[in-house]
Amino acid sequence: MAQLVRLRGYSDYATVHALQRALVEARSRGTTPDTVLLLEHSPVITVGRTRGAEQNVLDAGGTPVVRVERGGDVTWHGPGQLVAYPIIKLEGRRADLHLHLRSLEDAVIDLLVDLGLEPGRDARNTGVWLPDGEGPPRKVCSVGIACRRWVSWHGLALNVEPDLRDGFGRINPCGFDTSVMTTLAEHLEPVPAVDELVEALGRHLADRLDVEVDGMMTTTAEALLASL
Repeated sequence: MAQLVRLRGYSDYATVHALQRALVEARSRGTTPDTVLLLEHSPVITVGRTRGAEQNVLDAGGTPVVRVERGGDVTWHGPGQLVAYPIIKLEGRRADLHLHLRSLEDAVIDLLVDLGLEPGRDARNTGVWLPDGEGPPRKVCSVGIACRRWVSWHGLALNVEPDLRDGFGRINPCGFDTSVMTTLAEHLEPVPAVDELVEALGRHLADRLDVEVDGMMTTTAEALLASL
């Protein structure tokens, strides 16, 4: 039985990163179940494994910049953005990183369809995209993963109602111009609060990742890390 965990408040990136690493090790040993963390971060810029990604940090200001293990380029996390980190053992037919990426995208697509939107994919880029009138689609959800001993970590970030200018305006997100990013608030009126979307996204992730869950635990990153 997998566990869904809602982390309260704005979670410090370094603490959540340490929590992910501990969960990956525990899942590899079989001492903890598959776990999906759902949270909002305090502002942070993360840099993935793409060569030259650091050059896409334009003006970090006082925002921490952290190099991480996930695939992809540079992105921003912060308030108003719903982040999900599934720490999942990829075994059997699930031992397929491409399938895992598509499953994360599918879960977000399912959620946005529930909200009455028409999300889609970009054939050349990961993530979930929304149509934008006469212009090209814009990115509402970023996806980037890492895998260690067939346990996945990192995950996805859905822009609900973040401050795009103060966040993504500091970088070229995923190597694109800042204008490529959009939010649910630009497509829904009224826009749901992040807290209103947590349970639904968790349910869709469980469905798409083929894991069974029983309710959701609410705690902090610090408390969960201390329990491992």
